[in-house]
Amino acid sequence: MKKIAVIVLAASLVTPSLVRADAPAAPVDAAAGGLRFSIGVTKFENHANYSGNFALADTWGSMLTDSLQQTGHFIVLGEADMRDAAMKEQDFAKSGRVAGGDKAPATGFMTPAQLLIKGEITNFQTTSGQHGGVAFGGIRVGGGGDEAEINAVVYVVDSTTGQVVASKKVLGKVKSSGLSVGFTDRNWSGDMGGFKKTNVGTAMEHAIDDAVAFIVTQIPSLHWSGNVVLVKGTQVYINRGTREGVAVGQVFKVGTSEILRDPATGETLDVAFTEKGRIKVDSVKEKIAICSVIAGDGLANGMAVSPP
Repeated sequence: MKKIAVIVLAASLVTPSLVRADAPAAPVDAAAGGLRFSIGVTKFENHANYSGNFALADTWGSMLTDSLQQTGHFIVLGEADMRDAAMKEQDFAKSGRVAGGDKAPATGFMTPAQLLIKGEITNFQTTSGQHGGVAFGGIRVGGGGDEAEINAVVYVVDSTTGQVVASKKVLGKVKSSGLSVGFTDRNWSGDMGGFKKTNVGTAMEHAIDDAVAFIVTQIPSLHWSGNVVLVKGTQVYINRGTREGVAVGQVFKVGTSEILRDPATGETLDVAFTEKGRIKVDSVKEKIAICSVIAGDGLANGMAVSPP
């Protein structure tokens, strides 16, 4: 019992001693409105020449998904295994072996990712200046110093074209002195809280903070669009709502869009937009917005909607 008490006390003392090297600016605050993109994190490649029990790439993916969700800037989709599980449930519901009704998952409603985040972890190392110490639950508490460093390259990919629209190298580095929470090579699955208390967990959080802040800065340069789903008198319904950050009072241009492709390669070169009119949002629900026409005429179902 005394040993456990010492570990808890030491762990509570260590947090102020963690010093971050080359700390970037803090991540952008959560969005208070603003147009959002659907985004998904693909599995990162582990190129760090590390093959211990610790699931390096999987842990990175889980923490990155959570951090993107916390920004409020994106519609964050489940990781590949979550979406696969959802599709299996949909297939099971269609098999005729489950009860019907509103609770049965239906096909054709999964949100597609407009942006994909992928990349590779290029370096991972942890060194210890400790001699002795006590390990408990995968956390080692000792009297020496620890250092952890993780490097990664992050890519933002347009899912429509498959093109990399932005990329960045990120670094997380933590030095601890005095009483320190070290890292032991074990499977941290399901124990994210405990992992974040280690020097490695803190270093990974710093690198991910840097990555997320960078991804958020790319939003203004990305093409956001929607479509008219219904024209009813002077009212225009579009397929974007609060989920995508649409708010009452926003103005959008409406028109026809044409994708310009390279005739030799089929690659998308640009999107030519011909404006037919403008609409203003009067009311908004989760997935749709009801707008009024403020300029132009001849607006029709299927037309493209874009910020002015």
